[in-house]
Amino acid sequence: MRITRTRTAARTAARAAAGVAVCALTLGTLPAGAAAHAATAAPERVHSRPASDGVRLIPLQGAVNVRDLGGYRTYDGERVRYGQVFRADALSKLTDTDVAVLARLGLKKVVDFRVPAEVRYDGPDRLPAGLAPTARPVSDNGLFATLTAVIGSGDPVKQEEMLGGGRADAFMREVYRSFVTDGPNRAQFAATLRDIAYGGKGSPGSPLLYHCTAGKDRTGWTSYLLLRAVGVPGQSAVRDFLASNTYRGAYDAKVREGLKQSGLMQNPDLLIPLQEVRTGYLEAALAEVKAEYGSLDGYLRKGLGLDVRTILALRERMVG
Repeated sequence: MRITRTRTAARTAARAAAGVAVCALTLGTLPAGAAAHAATAAPERVHSRPASDGVRLIPLQGAVNVRDLGGYRTYDGERVRYGQVFRADALSKLTDTDVAVLARLGLKKVVDFRVPAEVRYDGPDRLPAGLAPTARPVSDNGLFATLTAVIGSGDPVKQEEMLGGGRADAFMREVYRSFVTDGPNRAQFAATLRDIAYGGKGSPGSPLLYHCTAGKDRTGWTSYLLLRAVGVPGQSAVRDFLASNTYRGAYDAKVREGLKQSGLMQNPDLLIPLQEVRTGYLEAALAEVKAEYGSLDGYLRKGLGLDVRTILALRERMVG
């Protein structure tokens, strides 16, 4: 019995050390005091090439960008578990059938990143009985107000002045920079990652879903952080980020066509930079991360206040 306990403890210690090493490799630095231990406990597997990744879409009628964040390979050949964390666009237009689908996911917590104006416009989440959303608004840097103002004006000259000539793209880069520079925004991301690590109000390991309006910017940044923090290579995390364009493309094109047919916009393609996610947006946030905190690890530790224990808890929750 003593030998069994000793072997179990050794495996647990090796797994924790490997977790430290993978997180360090992903984020760019090793936590103080962990370098020597991690180097001996987690050798070559850390450098293994990730296998192909499979995105699992949750098909719904009232939302188009609802996904299981599982399936991605980590640097050390492990895989992110399915059924733990879900990312989504707004859940306010779900049908009864959609709600039944969500109920089968076993969600214990839903985090809503939308600001109050978005909730008032789109409506509150429709969720399974007994589940209420946790309001955790992250500023969109005025994106929602900009969209309503520019579309509502019906003035093609004003729309061109506000969105043309690369201005929409530049605006989105500022939105992403605010994910790094804005203290209240950082607090909301940090609280969500802690919920994932420790189970929030539910029991540890309880499935959690977070979302914003389109499920691509605030939700995309959170997903990128989570995947990188648990050891998913940057290339795979970026692929998950960009997948929103695939799942939202047809819906967003219909929105633009509707605006043109209604006469509200002569050139609805001006909206494309606001509707899409682009690597340049993510790069703008990461450049701010490097300027302010030196590395993604610095942003997680100093900007979000996540200690090594929390990063390891994220990996334990998500990977295996």
